[in-house]
Amino acid sequence: MRADARAVVDTNVLISAALLAGSVPARLVRHLLQHGRVLFSDATFTELEQRLWRPKFDRYVSTGLRKALLHDWAAVAEWVAVPDSIERFSRDPDDDKFIHAALAGRADVLISGDGDLPDLRAVQGVSILPPARALDLLVRASRP
Repeated sequence: MRADARAVVDTNVLISAALLAGSVPARLVRHLLQHGRVLFSDATFTELEQRLWRPKFDRYVSTGLRKALLHDWAAVAEWVAVPDSIERFSRDPDDDKFIHAALAGRADVLISGDGDLPDLRAVQGVSILPPARALDLLVRASRP
């Protein structure tokens, strides 16, 4: 994998990164923001917004921090337009929006902790990896 990878990161990984600053997801997101490119579609970002605003996160992430995170992610991401597509890839149809974004954005990798997506391993040339494996490959690729 290239150090400057184009990546779609699923919602759970992004929320984990926001909640746990020293976690693998947080280190992965920082690496992508410094060296690569994070891709969002309208559907993937909408899911992130909806989940991040759930009341269960109130005691972990302040309203101000949630607004800042969403603003910053929206500002630094590359936005991709996903054509109307009904092609199914995953056992869970809610996961397909991430695959569609990755394909539309010519991503190198789709990063997910969801069991259904990494089980696919790859779709049309896009690798699907769990966060720890993706971070390991990205760090290795960025070494001289």
